[in-house]
Amino acid sequence: MRDELEGYCIPLRTSLTRPLLLGGVPRTFAILNATVAAAIAFGLQQPLIGLPLWLVIQSAGAYASARDAWFLETWPRAMAKPAFFNV
Repeated sequence: MRDELEGYCIPLRTSLTRPLLLGGVPRTFAILNATVAAAIAFGLQQPLIGLPLWLVIQSAGAYASARDAWFLETWPRAMAKPAFFNV
């Protein structure tokens, strides 16, 4: 039996706790990645560099997002911490 009060427990969908994904990556990452790739492909007129670069970065972001949906928020904090165990 639960020790909770009646009416204070509701089901929570996982879609409410995960970030919005666009192409398998968080929306801000996808927009930034597409903007940089478009600037290289169209602005610098180098589509043979911009499009593969976009594909590689998008794939890496999708891989990281599949492992941890909040990687954009946790990665900078993890990089700021000193390494205590050099394994």
